[in-house]
Order: sequence, then structure tokens, then C-alpha cells
Amino acid sequence: MTAVIHPVAVDPPTDPARAESEPVTATLAVRVPEAARDLATVILATLAVVFALEWAQSFVISLLLGILFAYTLNPLVAWLERIRIPRVAGSVIVMASVVGAIALGTYSLRGQVQTILTQLPTAVSKLSASLAASPRGEATTLQKVQTAASEIEKATSQAPDTTLAPKKPVTVVVVDAPRFKIGNYLWSNSGGVAGMIGQGAMVIFLTLFLLISGDTFKRKLVRLAGPSLSNRKITVRVLDDINHSIQRYMLMLLATNLLLALLTWITMRWIGLENAGVWAVAAGLLHIIPYLGPIVTAAGIGLAAFVQFDSVSTGLLVGAASMAIATLIGTFVTTWMTGRIARMNTVAVFVSLLFWGWLWGIWGMLLSVPITAIVKVVAQRVDRLEHVAELLGD
Repeated sequence: MTAVIHPVAVDPPTDPARAESEPVTATLAVRVPEAARDLATVILATLAVVFALEWAQSFVISLLLGILFAYTLNPLVAWLERIRIPRVAGSVIVMASVVGAIALGTYSLRGQVQTILTQLPTAVSKLSASLAASPRGEATTLQKVQTAASEIEKATSQAPDTTLAPKKPVTVVVVDAPRFKIGNYLWSNSGGVAGMIGQGAMVIFLTLFLLISGDTFKRKLVRLAGPSLSNRKITVRVLDDINHSIQRYMLMLLATNLLLALLTWITMRWIGLENAGVWAVAAGLLHIIPYLGPIVTAAGIGLAAFVQFDSVSTGLLVGAASMAIATLIGTFVTTWMTGRIARMNTVAVFVSLLFWGWLWGIWGMLLSVPITAIVKVVAQRVDRLEHVAELLGD
């Protein structure tokens, strides 16, 4: 056997004198674990998405509202299509009917809304006076604090002056506060009203176009799934499941809110509360916001009953009746129907309410539950999002 010996390059010995005079530098290669890099990437991507959602708030909210309305109204358009009405005509008929019903309802309730807005300052002042009144001639805590503050101010003003410098006369400058002008107020808020009208028109047209398009986007997604027939079948099945689940959830939300508004209107009319129609509509709309919406509705109805009947106990009873109706609908009807469609975790729903409310305000609170339900439904049908479905699940 012949042994092959390869030459090895050996560095020449270092000069001791030169090694002492020159510093020795070492290069350290820090290797970041792959899991840490993935986590950092996920955190940066999440922050970017949150910033984009906040920056494009107006566009995203309009897009979500259009999609949700399209899912809600699509069964009506599909029913008209089954009775030989073209989809374009059916979409126009449905949208015209919905917009007309909303406009008619708003026009019919405008007088009650104006009455409530006119009575609001009187109601607040009356409630403040009732809370400040002592029941048995005893001073309340607020009155005690005001009395103590007055005594401290009196003692401070009567304290001897220890300074030797003569007092200089104080010049009092009276500045006239600008008077409130309704014209300036309307002019300053006209931009916001115009923006709301424009956003509403954009939502209406977006909903109409989504209804007209029908299954166009589903067919496009099926084409993007690839030429394999099995992949296309799986894509069609997943999209159908997602569409049916979201449609059922939106119809459930619409049905429960309408039932709540109807029961609230019947109860308030039976009690004799004025402007019962407005309070019923407010109860149905605010019921979308979990936990907070029924509380706000009960507080408003209780305050209106207190002003009308001039009794704190009556106001509390009417507010409790409103809360009882919301609890009945939310506990039995909504919970049962939601459990059949997308059972969600209570903590996850509450955290979603806090997040979207912090991000978008009142619109975020209104859209938090539908967004969470849609994410839950989609995550259940996508393998890579099974952890999200497990986190949001009950």
C-alpha cells in the first residue's frame, strides 16, 4: 500500500517582539437560533400589520362592512336567482330595498331622535341634582369635600403676610370668551358629515358589486389552486364551508338583533316610555358590542325613564328590564345559535373587543365579534391555522 501524504500549510512562527507590540484581535461569529429569528420576524410582521390597519382605517372598515353586508344579503339574491331573476337585477332590487328601508326608518324616527337630543342636557342636570341631594338632611361626601376645600381656602386667605415687600396692585385682565355660533359649529363639522356620507356610499356600491360578482372570486381561487383536480376539489369544499359558515353567522346576528329590538320596543311601549322606537333601534345596534353595548343601552333607557317619570326607582327598574332582555337574548338565543356555527372562547372575544376597540374605536367594537368569528371559521378549515382555531375555540 502506498500512503499519500498531503501537504499542510503551517503559519510561520510569530515574532515575539511584534506580538507584544500589536494587539491580538479575535473575530467572534454569533449564530442566532432559527427559532429566535422566526419569532422576531413574526413580531415585526405583526407590528407592520397593526400599523397598516390603523393607517388605512377608513378603507379597511368600508371593505369589511361591504363584505359582511354582501354575505348577509347574498341568500336573498340567490333566492331571486332561483326564481329566474338575473343576478344583476336581483342585486339591484335587494340593495334598493335595504337602502329604502333604512332611509324610511331614519326619516320616521328623526323626530324622536331630536326629542332625545333636546332632553339630554335637562336629563343630565336633573340626575346630577338628584345625586347631590342628601336624603335625610345629611351632607353627602361631595358636599363634605367642598366644605373642607372652602375652609382651607378661607384659612389660607386669612394667614398673616410675612413678606416685607409691599404688595403691588394686581391687574385683572378680563378676556371675553368667544360666543358659540351655530354656523361655525356646522361649518367645522361639515367635513366629518361629508366624509361619513361618502364612506356610506362607498360601502353601498361595494356591497352591490360584490353581490353582482357572485362566485367570481371563488372561481379565481380555484384556478389558482393548480391544475390538479384533487386540489381544486379541496379548495372548492373549503371555500363553500367558509362561505356557508359566515353567511349563517351573519344571519344569526341579524336575527338576534332584530328579535332584541322587537322585544325592547314591546316592553318599552307597555311601560309607557316615550321614544320607544329609537331606544329599540339603539338596543339592536349596540347589542353587537358584547358586554358594553347592553350596559350602555340600559343606562340610556334608565335615564330616559328617570326624566319622564321623575323617579329614580322607576328609572332603575326600566334599565334593569332592558338589561334582562339583553341577557335573555344573549344567554339563550345567541349562545345557542353561535354554538351551532362557531363556538368561541369568551376570553378571546373580550380580548378581541379590547384590541379592535383600541385600534378603531366604536367601529372596532362593532366589528370585533364578526371579525373574530370569521377568523375562527377560516382557521378551522386551513391546516396551517389550526393553532389559531384552537386558541379562539371554546
